[in-house]
Amino acid sequence: MTSLVREIPAAPSAIALMHFSNRLTFETDCSDVHASQQGGEVDFILVDVRGPLAFERGHVPGAINIPGRLLTTEGLAGYPKNSLFVVYCAGPHCNGANKAAVKLAALGYPVKEMIGGVTGWLDEGFELSVAEQCPVNAAIGCEC
Repeated sequence: MTSLVREIPAAPSAIALMHFSNRLTFETDCSDVHASQQGGEVDFILVDVRGPLAFERGHVPGAINIPGRLLTTEGLAGYPKNSLFVVYCAGPHCNGANKAAVKLAALGYPVKEMIGGVTGWLDEGFELSVAEQCPVNAAIGCEC
């Protein structure tokens, strides 16, 4: 008798290696973002793509807020094309980060998704920050 796990055979190792290696070019996780921040190795722009109110209530420390609808050529004009954006949203139940990644890639920016989003961040035991000033990045021309 075969288990449900083995009902569909696993991919050959070479194909699995290619698949999982490729996934890592599209995503990072909360732990890697946190470790980079703690080590002072922040060579990426962490973007919370949720709305300003959600950002204000709690966001990953060091993140800026650029709601997905504001990811435009004009809104990102101040960022060099080689800027690596790491985007996140509420969590696995939200596809806002995926939509933002599509927009950023279409605009020619390198991008990764921080898988898990806010939910993943909290699951790792990390704290959220609360916005004290305008929750939207001033570089995109929004006012509070």
